[in-house]
Amino acid sequence: MGEDVQQKLATGAQGARAWLKQAETVLGNHSDRLDAINVFPVPDGDTGTNLYQTVRIASERAQSFGETDDIGLLLRDAAQTALENARGNSGTLLSVFLLGFAEPLVGQRRLVLQHLSEGLDRGQLRAWSALTDPVPGTMPSAMSAANEAVNRALEDSLRDVDLQSRAALLTGLDAAVEGTRLAVVASEGELDLLTKAQVVDAGAMGFLLVLEALKAAVVGSPVDEFVLEGFPGYAIQDPHIHAAAQAEEGVEVMCSMSLSPLDAALLRGQLDDMGESVIMSPLPDGSGEATRWRVHVHVPDAAPVLEMFRTFCEPENVTVTSLSAAQDCA
Repeated sequence: MGEDVQQKLATGAQGARAWLKQAETVLGNHSDRLDAINVFPVPDGDTGTNLYQTVRIASERAQSFGETDDIGLLLRDAAQTALENARGNSGTLLSVFLLGFAEPLVGQRRLVLQHLSEGLDRGQLRAWSALTDPVPGTMPSAMSAANEAVNRALEDSLRDVDLQSRAALLTGLDAAVEGTRLAVVASEGELDLLTKAQVVDAGAMGFLLVLEALKAAVVGSPVDEFVLEGFPGYAIQDPHIHAAAQAEEGVEVMCSMSLSPLDAALLRGQLDDMGESVIMSPLPDGSGEATRWRVHVHVPDAAPVLEMFRTFCEPENVTVTSLSAAQDCA
């Protein structure tokens, strides 16, 4: 097989499919360890499971998308499907990131370094903007660290390299992975909950695995099974560390809604008053003034927030999950 064909397979639409499949596999392999150290934003021990289930939705959608040379269209469709059906806080944020990552890739036939930089930038901006009260040391911080690391590589070590080459892309991916690893390590000291538990942020670590999967897909090899070895909390598996934390009261409510820009702003304000961990992100299939939004919030009780939703429109694809038991309530 010629080098040009190999590069197209690794960095084109097939490469995008391979990335999501690799991410599904590596998150499945490490989900229990991520669950074990999940103490933020609530100690419910489901970050790894939620990330795995969400990426599996994206991967299955990508595999069934049909023939295309447009990596952006493929990734955008997969990300939108994942966001509509995301699991938990972590799955929602990762879906938002993937949706942003895909935007500058629409119309492109293969991933190159410049697209990686633009995708990381758009993805992390979408993730930060979706949150009402973003917290440093979590998944969005890891996303920003990846973006900053690639930008530094573009300014320094890649000045004399063909930026369209696979070698340049791999150099950028190496930088993104290393920057993310440093952000994951730093997370332990950025949040009191993590410092006390002596673990790193589970969501940030999950994002690292997604980047490792992208690098592996471009290289054409699986992710090293020992990729997380050495991180604080890596060996924690049974019992889960979050089991010692005080049980969190309340529920997680997620749904999709069609909202005008004004209504979206009003809804966010009301959710801020009613609950915590508010995430709102627009979905790309909206038209005119009404746009579909994916909404996520933690509240003491589902009934009041669902009633409030209906003053705007009838919510769709509603899930209600206990924060203490991580079980569907409706």
